[in-house]
Amino acid sequence: MHPPTASSNEPRAQGVFEGVTSYHWLVVIIASCGWLFDCMDQRIFTLAREPALKEVLGPGAQDTAVKSWGAWATGMMMIGWATGGIIFGIMSDRMGRVKTMIATLLVYSGFTGLCGLSQSWWDFCIYRFLVGLGVGGMFGAATTLVAESVPGGFRSLALGSLQALSAGGNILGSLLSTQIRPGQPDFLWGMAGWRIIFFVGILPAILVVPIILVLREPERWKEARRKADASADKSKHIGSIPDLFKHPLWRRNLFVGVGLGLAGMAGLWGIGFFSPELISTALKGESQHVVDVVRGYGTALQDCGSFLGMFTFTLVATFVGRRLAFFGAFLLCLGTTIYVFNNLHSGTDAYWMLPMMGFAQLSVFGGYSIYFPELFPTRLRGTGVGFCYNTVRYLAAAFPPMLMGLNSLLVAQGVEEPFRKAATILSFIFVLGLITLIWAPETKDKPLPED
Repeated sequence: MHPPTASSNEPRAQGVFEGVTSYHWLVVIIASCGWLFDCMDQRIFTLAREPALKEVLGPGAQDTAVKSWGAWATGMMMIGWATGGIIFGIMSDRMGRVKTMIATLLVYSGFTGLCGLSQSWWDFCIYRFLVGLGVGGMFGAATTLVAESVPGGFRSLALGSLQALSAGGNILGSLLSTQIRPGQPDFLWGMAGWRIIFFVGILPAILVVPIILVLREPERWKEARRKADASADKSKHIGSIPDLFKHPLWRRNLFVGVGLGLAGMAGLWGIGFFSPELISTALKGESQHVVDVVRGYGTALQDCGSFLGMFTFTLVATFVGRRLAFFGAFLLCLGTTIYVFNNLHSGTDAYWMLPMMGFAQLSVFGGYSIYFPELFPTRLRGTGVGFCYNTVRYLAAAFPPMLMGLNSLLVAQGVEEPFRKAATILSFIFVLGLITLIWAPETKDKPLPED
């Protein structure tokens, strides 16, 4: 067994913008747009989830039932996300990064639009699962495309920017909700606002045109395919999950990625993305219009904080190191999440507390886009990134129902502020990320690995 070696055409260290061409910028911009619109559809869902379920469950639905089914719909999407991450991760290694981006874009945008046609909780949940398939595949395809296309010195900045710009999609979704209010029952043509805003989620499919016309498969990936096809050694497969576990280094890196991914994913989707429900709790007694406006602008500001957090992580990871950036980010996640969920009591609080929580919780996602592609060789990169970023959602999918289950348990026990207390308990998942860093390798200034 030979140790991983550096690619001969990638120097160990070089200037950040050395060798960067206009095509490299186009790769970053188009790949970033694919992930940005993906995140826009995710934000639309978190804001439309509650009013959608209120309507499809009927006028007699209790608030606890609406929140519970919202948690299950979120969990279904995360299971789809994990499944799509595996399927499309393998597809990106075997068929190509660009082809996979096209497939995932059409899946997530098409089924987001179909969510607007939901008539019951079960078809709403099915559509969310199918949306998750596409969402799960886009991240791995986009990040591996960028990682393998741009010069090594530019890699961390390009990947971190891709993730940071995704906050623009979240912001766009939040701002859309202030104009197309999800909770308005008769917004347009007799349809509720939540249906219309889901229909808007179809529009990102237009991005298929520049992807087809501009992007091409990375030479690194094509070379890996040629080598695999010509090699007499059939023990090394392209896009093979078993190969990730057979090699001791890739196996170690896989478990590191899963630990880091689970901590951030469970914390964000199991706690942080329930900020609209936190606002509803804080503004109980206010009109639906006031709640919709605060939720729209509050989550938009949360996403502004997310952009700054991911950009800050990118700078620290680029100029200081990946491990230190993760350490500071997970500490900040733990402290700010507990603080916000216990102290947000008004619309004004939402406007300054949610950006703080967004800064912390999304900063680690900037790290995933930079770090995960640096852990695996080209023949397994899409599979490895997809596994680390998406497979953990099978575990993280339990956290939204767990949050609501804890909430119901605390309600039954007569505990004050049960929703806030449940979120506080689950916030300690961020400690898992800190523990995982014990085994995490530092990849700053190192070339992408090969074997």
